[in-house]
Amino acid sequence: MTRIGFYSGSFDPVTLGHTDVIDRACRLVDKLVIGVGAHPAKTPMFTEAERVAMLEAETAGIAKATGTRIEILTFSNLAVEAARASGASVIFRGLRDGTDFDYEMQMAGMNGAMAPAIQTVFVAASPAVRHIAANLVRQIAGMGGNVEPFVSGGVARLLKAKSSKRP
Repeated sequence: MTRIGFYSGSFDPVTLGHTDVIDRACRLVDKLVIGVGAHPAKTPMFTEAERVAMLEAETAGIAKATGTRIEILTFSNLAVEAARASGASVIFRGLRDGTDFDYEMQMAGMNGAMAPAIQTVFVAASPAVRHIAANLVRQIAGMGGNVEPFVSGGVARLLKAKSSKRP
C-alpha cells in the first residue's frame, strides 16, 4: 500500500522552511503531493505556474535523496478536499512557534471533522529555519534586501528579478 501525504501552502516564494518540511515529510511517505493554493482574494508575487516551477526545481533533489515520488498540483478548494482527491492519508503541517500551533490545531480539528480518515501530522521547523516566513521574505526582497539566508540561490534570483519589475 502506497502511503500518500499532502502538504499545502501558497509557496510565494518557496523558502528554506518549506523545503525543510518537505524533506522531512518525504521520509515518512512513499509519495508526497504538494498543493499550491490558489486563492482569488490574494494577489501573489508569483503566478501559479511560477510557484509550481519553483517547487519542481527545489524538490527534485529531495525526491532523489529520499526515494519519494513528489507530485505538485494547484488547487482552489479546501486543502482537506485536495488532500482527499489526491488519495492522501496524512496532511503535513509545518510549525514555527506556538502561534502556528494554536492555528494549526484548530485547522486539524476542522479537517478531522470533514475527513476523519485523513490524519494531520505536525512537523516542527528545524531551528535553523524556524524564523523564516514567506511574507517577510517578500517584504525584504521588495525593499532590495538580501534574501539569501531564507531561500535557495535559485529562488533568490527569481525574487530579485521579480522585485526589480515591480513598481
